[in-house]
Amino acid sequence: MADVSTETEGGGRIVAPSADEIERAAEAALRPKRLDDFVGQRVVRDQLSLVLQAAMARGNPPDHVLLSGPPGLGKTTLAMIIAGELESHLRLTSGPAIQHAGDLAAVLSSLEEGDVLFIDEIHRLARPAEELLYVAMEDFRVDVVVGKGAGASAIPLALPRFTVVGATTRSGLLPAPLRDRFGFTGHMDYYSPQELERVILRSAGLLGVHLDHAAAHEIAGRSRGTPRIANRLLRRVRDWAQVRGDGRLDLNAARAALEVYEVDLIGLDRLDRAVLTALCTRFGGGPVGLSTLAMTVGEEAETVETVAEPYLVREGLVGRTPRGRVATLAAWEHLGLTPPPQATGSTAGTTTGPATGTTGPGTLLDP
Repeated sequence: MADVSTETEGGGRIVAPSADEIERAAEAALRPKRLDDFVGQRVVRDQLSLVLQAAMARGNPPDHVLLSGPPGLGKTTLAMIIAGELESHLRLTSGPAIQHAGDLAAVLSSLEEGDVLFIDEIHRLARPAEELLYVAMEDFRVDVVVGKGAGASAIPLALPRFTVVGATTRSGLLPAPLRDRFGFTGHMDYYSPQELERVILRSAGLLGVHLDHAAAHEIAGRSRGTPRIANRLLRRVRDWAQVRGDGRLDLNAARAALEVYEVDLIGLDRLDRAVLTALCTRFGGGPVGLSTLAMTVGEEAETVETVAEPYLVREGLVGRTPRGRVATLAAWEHLGLTPPPQATGSTAGTTTGPATGTTGPGTLLDP
C-alpha cells in the first residue's frame, strides 16, 4: 500500500501557521464568501458588519480597514469577504512586493471607484511607499514625479475613492501616521476548539467528505487555535483514510493519521517535543540559553525562537526568564516525567538573578 509522506505544506511543518502558494490555492475553495458564513472572531465580525452596512447605506466606500493578529486566522479571507459584501473588485498585493514608491503608484493608478486594495504584511512596506500611501489613503491622490534633479516636478494625479485593507502580524511595527489612517482596526485572536470544530465540519462538507463529530473534535484539539492548521490536518486525515483506511473519516482515522504526522494531543510536533525533552531531560528543566538549547535539538537558534517557542510559551509549557528558558510543571506533566526537586522552583518561574556561568543542570549556559 502507498506510503504517506510526512512532508507537508506550510514550510515543512504540518502545524506551521504560515502557508505557501500551493496551500493558498488549496485554501481558496474553503474560504467563506460572506460575513455570515465566517466562523469565529465574533467581535471583529460584528464590528466590521456595522462598518460595511453603514457605508453601503450611504453609498460610499467604507473606511480603510486594518486587520492584525497571528498568521492563519483569516485576515486574507476577511479582505475577500469585504470586497464580496461591497460587490467590488479586489486587488491583492503585499508589503514585500512593493519596494519602491513607483510600484505602489502603478497599483493605485489602476484602481477604479469603490475597489478594495488588500496589502498583506503591510508592516513590511518600504518607507517611500509608506509615505506615498499616506497621501493616497487620506487625500485620494498621488504625486507623480516627472524628470530628474533640479528640473523634476510633481504632478498630482487624482484617484477614485477606494478602501485599503491592510493585514499585519506585527502591528507594533506600523508607523503611527500609517496606523492612524485606518478608520477601523480589528485584532484577531486564536479560535476556541468549539469554533474550530465548526470550521472543520464546514470544510469537510466543501471537500465532499463525511467527517464524524468525534473526529472533528479530535482534529480541533490539535490545531493550535488556528483554522489554517485545522484545515491542513483535515486534508491529511482525508489522505490517510483514502490510502491506509477504509475511506471513513472517523475518530480512529483521525488519531492514526495525526500519529503518522507526529502531532500530539495538544498540537505539538516533533520539534516542539524535542525542545521540551531537551529542556527537561538534558538541563533539568532549565534555565538554559537559547543557543545551547537550539544546538541540542539540532536546529538554528532563530528556528527555535520563532517557530517552536511562541506556541510553547503561549501554552504555558516554557517560560522565558532573565537567565534563560525554563520548563514549567505543565511541560513535565505533558511528557509524563516527574520534575526533580531542584527543578520545581525554576518551573514555577522563580529563578532570577545573574548567570552562574557553570554547566550543570538548571544553570544558564548562554543568554
